[in-house]
Amino acid sequence: MEFLRHIFAFDSNSPLLFTQFYFWAFFALVYAVFALIMDFRPIAKRPIGGTPSHSPSGRPITTKLHLRNIFLMAVSWFFYYKTSGLFLLILIFVTISDWLIAKRIYACQSSPISHSPNGASNSPQSGRPIAAKMWLALSVVIDLGLLCYFKYAYFFTNVVNDLLGTEFAVFDLFAYIGNGFSESGRFMVDKIILPVGISFYLFQVMSYTIDVYRGHVKPVKNILDFGFYVSFFPQLVAGPIVRASEFIPQLYKPFRVSRRLVGLAIFWVLNGLIKKIVLSDYLAVNLIDRVFDNPLLFSGFENLFALFAYSLQVYADFSGYTDIAIGIAMLMGFYLPQNFDSPYKSRNPQEFWRRWHMSLSRWLKSYLYIPLGGNRSVLGKPIKNKITAGNINSFITMLLGGLWHGASWNFVIWGALNGAGMIVYKVWAKMNWNIKMLLMTALMGSLWGAYRMLNAPIWNLFFVWGLALWIGTTVRYIYWWYERILMKRGNLLSPIANTLSPIANSLSTIWAVAQTFVFITFTRLFFRSGSNLDPATASQEAWETAKNMVNQIGGAWNSSIIPDFLWEYRNVVILFVLGMVIHWLPSRLKRWYRVRFALLPIWAIILIAVMVVVGVYQFVTADLQAFIYFQF
Repeated sequence: MEFLRHIFAFDSNSPLLFTQFYFWAFFALVYAVFALIMDFRPIAKRPIGGTPSHSPSGRPITTKLHLRNIFLMAVSWFFYYKTSGLFLLILIFVTISDWLIAKRIYACQSSPISHSPNGASNSPQSGRPIAAKMWLALSVVIDLGLLCYFKYAYFFTNVVNDLLGTEFAVFDLFAYIGNGFSESGRFMVDKIILPVGISFYLFQVMSYTIDVYRGHVKPVKNILDFGFYVSFFPQLVAGPIVRASEFIPQLYKPFRVSRRLVGLAIFWVLNGLIKKIVLSDYLAVNLIDRVFDNPLLFSGFENLFALFAYSLQVYADFSGYTDIAIGIAMLMGFYLPQNFDSPYKSRNPQEFWRRWHMSLSRWLKSYLYIPLGGNRSVLGKPIKNKITAGNINSFITMLLGGLWHGASWNFVIWGALNGAGMIVYKVWAKMNWNIKMLLMTALMGSLWGAYRMLNAPIWNLFFVWGLALWIGTTVRYIYWWYERILMKRGNLLSPIANTLSPIANSLSTIWAVAQTFVFITFTRLFFRSGSNLDPATASQEAWETAKNMVNQIGGAWNSSIIPDFLWEYRNVVILFVLGMVIHWLPSRLKRWYRVRFALLPIWAIILIAVMVVVGVYQFVTADLQAFIYFQF
């Protein structure tokens, strides 16, 4: 009895994580039942001009699919309960509410547009009934209201208190109501706990109701199928954010599995475990967490290395989770969208956000950037200059995207920096090279003056980075003039131009990638410093951490300890270098060894999988770390 109580009881200290053996025992049981439901035997040959209506056991395929969907929804709810406890009720609530609201939206838009007695249309110029707009507004209010309450209550309260000089305190109304149903009063009313993955599944249900409103998808008739779409456990708590148009059609397609797909799925799972445990957790436990927790105890070089290592950690952690989720879903016949595309190969901030957390970037573009006006208007006001409109809306989108990641001013700063970086790049790319060189020289002169006159570590950083940018711009400017001279000389110097051009383009790409990586890494200083903090004090603590690290990197540089650091932390350094090398491998090579693994005999795949798992868990030096994006 005690064993069963442990299995079915929620324990906040031991949530179901992809990196735990407990989870894989759970998944093995789930997959065994899943296999029985789906009858893992070859489906009868299709009759000419039609599709098979029954499985090999004689069960109708549609019945199998419904049974599968119900089973996996129940499993997903259990998974979320083991991860978040009674917060499962919130997931169930938004599932029911958005399913009902979407049906009402569709019913309103399917009926003829009503008219008032004076003959005026009850619909705006877009042709969409006002009732549909009201139902959509209700859905958005419910979903955003829940998100704001659980995630931003402390942030907004602190902002109001700072602005008005008030002393409002956060009160957990849901906990108070819950205590009313229990004599024990076990819920704390003075603290709001953030449900795991709430940002992901609320964005997912919001996209569903909006897409139904826009006419992109029809509402799901069966609430159980919709519940499965919302709560599918591989991507429930940390993404990727799956649109209804991408996933719901898969609910009704016959299940197909092949040895190659199984091999590919196992590859993604193993790849994710290596990223998470070998790279992310090992780097975090053995260096990154130590430095970020006490930056003043470490030199400038150690702080700088930890900051760059964090860029690898957050990528390995989040993309590792996504890889595992894709692999698990693939084993069950579902396909989740790609969420990362070697983002550190990006040549500018705009390209980076097309490669990083791609499902969120697409969501922000479709449901925030375009509704804001895209490159046509800003907050409903038309703007003739498309570049200006696009830049303003891009900045607002990144600002709100930063706030989505965390309820702290540090996340707002992080989002603002990325938005500003995108705007600066787009403006820079359209400039003449003469103007570029003039502006960069003026900037360099200003930074030099600030560096000499102001005794502040941050200006040391600005000067060093500005100097690197000025050198790169100068070299590229010289080559630009050289190209113009060659073009004027005609065919005489064309062999030289043909030889130099590929080399120059390659060097220019490398330089652009390096500068983008440095920029993204330094913005991560504000991202990491605001993570995993008590929401009530997050802003101040995060700012202190960021300030101390900047001061150390910019001022407390002690080059004499670098050899000792490289030796004492040699395992960390080696893993960091290997991780970066693998990341920058050509995509063709990665695709080749992924396919080769999938085509191996099944016994070889299993043998390799066992060896990899045993090897991976040798890197566990502390309790397994929760995924970084669980907080979102």
